[in-house]
Amino acid sequence: MVDLSVKVGSVELKNPIMPASGCFSVDLAQVMDVNRLGALVAKTVSREYRIGNPPPRVAELECGMINSIGLPTKGIGYFLEHQVPEYAQFTPPLVGSISATTADDFEAMTREVASHKDVDVIEVNISCPTRNPGGGNFAMHEDHTFNVVKRIRSATNKPVWVKLSPNAGDVVAIGVAAEEAGANALVVSNTILGLKINLDTFRPAIGNKFGGISGPGVKPIIVRMVHQVSQRVKIPVIGCGGIVKVEDVVEYMLAGASAVMIGYLIFRNPSGIVAMIDELAEWCDKRGFKRVAQLTGAMVNDPIAETFSAAAAPIGQGHKTFVPAE
Repeated sequence: MVDLSVKVGSVELKNPIMPASGCFSVDLAQVMDVNRLGALVAKTVSREYRIGNPPPRVAELECGMINSIGLPTKGIGYFLEHQVPEYAQFTPPLVGSISATTADDFEAMTREVASHKDVDVIEVNISCPTRNPGGGNFAMHEDHTFNVVKRIRSATNKPVWVKLSPNAGDVVAIGVAAEEAGANALVVSNTILGLKINLDTFRPAIGNKFGGISGPGVKPIIVRMVHQVSQRVKIPVIGCGGIVKVEDVVEYMLAGASAVMIGYLIFRNPSGIVAMIDELAEWCDKRGFKRVAQLTGAMVNDPIAETFSAAAAPIGQGHKTFVPAE
C-alpha cells in the first residue's frame, strides 16, 4: 500500500490533496467524503462584511475560466462563530485564509483567527489579483511582502502559509522575502490577471473589467514557478493552478511541491478532488513508489544540452548530450 501522507512543515496531511481557498465549503460534504482530503481550506475572510465585485463575476475561457469575485465575506466574526465550528465537524486540519488591506489589520486578524482552537494553519492571501500593491496585494513587491509577513509571524506560533502572486515580476524573490520574514510554507500561486472582451457588446466580460485566470491553461506557468521557487527556499511549496487530473498532481510534485491545492476542477466536477486521491495511490503503486513524498522535487534536472548534439542524438536521448561545465 502506498503511503500518501506528506508533511508541510510541521503540519501532517494524510495526503497532499486539498481544495484551494474560495473553491470549497462544507456543503460539499453532501457529494463527497471531505474527511478524505489532506486539509480543508476555508474561503478567504476579511475583517468586515464585503459584498464583493459587481457581476458578471465569472466567464468561460478556452483554457479555463476568468473570475473577479472580490473576496465577498460576512466578516471575521461570522467566520469564527459560525463557519469554523462547521469545519470542525470534520477531521482534516483546517486552514483559515485571511485578507486585509493594511499590515496592521493582517497582524490583528492573524492573532484573532489563530486564537481559535479549531484553526490549525493560517493562510495569508496577500496576492488577490484585483487588489492594488500595498493595499491587499502585497505580494507584488519584496519589501511589502517581507513587512506584512513579519507582522503576521509576530502574531502567532501557528503555521503560516503565504499565498504568492504569479503577477509579480520576480516571484522567486517574493518567495524568498516571505521565507525570510518567517513563513512556514508558500502557496504558488494565486490566479493570473487577465481580460476577456464580450464580442457582442464590446465590453469586458467581467464586471470588474479584469479578472484572475485559472484552469489547465495556466498550469505550465505555475509549475515553472513552483520549480523555480522550490529551488531557492528551504520551506515547503504548495502548488496551485490548473489541476484537473492526477498527472497534474504528479507534475507539480516533481517540480518541487510538497502538496497541492485544487480549485478549477471543483467547479467542473466537485467529487473529482476525492477521486484523485485514489488515482494518486494507483499511479504511485504502478510505478513502484512506496511513498508519495518521494515525488517531491524528483524531476530530473539535467544540464541544458548543446543544440546540435541534442538534435543528432537518438529520439529521447538528447538530454544526455549536455555541455560539460568549464
